[in-house]
Amino acid sequence: MTGGDIKSVLQQKGVIPSKKLGQNFLCDQNVARWIVEQLDPQPHDTVVEVGPGTGALTEHLVGRVKKVILVEFDARLAEYLRERFADRDDVEVNHADGAKFDVRQLFKDAPIKFLGNLPYSAGGAIMRNFMKCPTPVVKAVLMLQKEFIDRIVAKPRTKAYGVLTLRMQSEWVSKPVKTVPPEAFHPMPLIDSTVMTCELKPEGDLPVYDARLFDELIRRGFAQRRKQIKGQLPKNREWKEVGEKLGLLETARAEEISLEDWVEITREYDDHPLKDIPQKDDEMFDVVDENDEVIRQEQRAVVHAENLLHRAVHVLVFNKKKELLLQKRSRLKDNFPGVWDSSAAGHLDAGEDYESCVIRELEEEMGITGAEVQQFAKVPASANTGWEFIGLYLARYDGALRFPCSEVDAAQWFSMEQVEEWIAARPEDFAPGFLECWEIFQSKMKEAQE
Repeated sequence: MTGGDIKSVLQQKGVIPSKKLGQNFLCDQNVARWIVEQLDPQPHDTVVEVGPGTGALTEHLVGRVKKVILVEFDARLAEYLRERFADRDDVEVNHADGAKFDVRQLFKDAPIKFLGNLPYSAGGAIMRNFMKCPTPVVKAVLMLQKEFIDRIVAKPRTKAYGVLTLRMQSEWVSKPVKTVPPEAFHPMPLIDSTVMTCELKPEGDLPVYDARLFDELIRRGFAQRRKQIKGQLPKNREWKEVGEKLGLLETARAEEISLEDWVEITREYDDHPLKDIPQKDDEMFDVVDENDEVIRQEQRAVVHAENLLHRAVHVLVFNKKKELLLQKRSRLKDNFPGVWDSSAAGHLDAGEDYESCVIRELEEEMGITGAEVQQFAKVPASANTGWEFIGLYLARYDGALRFPCSEVDAAQWFSMEQVEEWIAARPEDFAPGFLECWEIFQSKMKEAQE
């Protein structure tokens, strides 16, 4: 679209660009085409574009990828986009606030590529909504004000280096690739814009750490950035001891500390007893027969290596909104690392009963105590369950969660509909044991409704 086309659409729809909403419409066709190319659109891709406006970027995507999902805050422009792409079933238009859009519904379409000429007023909130892990987004090409991008890619000991820098650099590899002058927009902003590419940080680039504790510590550290951090961190560790171990000065300030050292600081201040213990090969399990009767005990490693029948529990935790809590397994797990699983799950220790195991696993994996649990079903042992007899339990919980990073990478609540659609579209994203439990849960729920 040319600048004249864009102005004509805005006039027809009665849209006067809002400075408050940060509405600056890209009207340089060559720049628009170039930005889309940085996304490397492929026929199998699903692309989410936030703030499409009149479709200056969108028109270079449609027909080249499997699906384009548009999220537009202005109702008049959302209506225009629906009209413009009414004849296409590969374009979905959402009238929604990009900072509040329910990203959970996108997991079924993963992996997602994210595109946007984001409004200056809400760019940070939109990025956090779409790109904070866990996220289905794997690559992003975004245009924002140059000053904001400079903060994302900043180095230690610079004024721009701060909480935003560390949040982004801990999860993404970001690279500024083009400066776009004000003349490329209508109306012209007062400052330059920068196009940035972002790709998920390679797995293993940083050691496993508690992401929520990391966020708490950097916020504490930068709350008063010119002060020494020793007085701003939790009291469960002595900063002098931590600093000496990591080779950091006792007088260190937040802005002087690298991402890698902040991660190590997080690991030092993490007092969770299971932070470094995903599993132990010498754990003892009860080996059972085909009737789930105990016949002897064996070490975990032997049980798994020889596919011996043993016992486990899975818990499906629901909140007051009837949303299901799912956990993403840590990459340190010996079985099915990095996939999504039941709210909590684990093996029975030798001599332990099913219900005692449920109570223990809820506390160990999710920090849930005092929840009322009920047995829902017994899942027979099979190859899909890892030769485990599974006691399937339900629980209700609405409180805070705390999980060991060695076992659980992330936890997220999903609606029942979102889970159903996700499983149907991408069953490979889930642990086989959870899929068995989910099928039985769904079957029994349908029977109860008939």
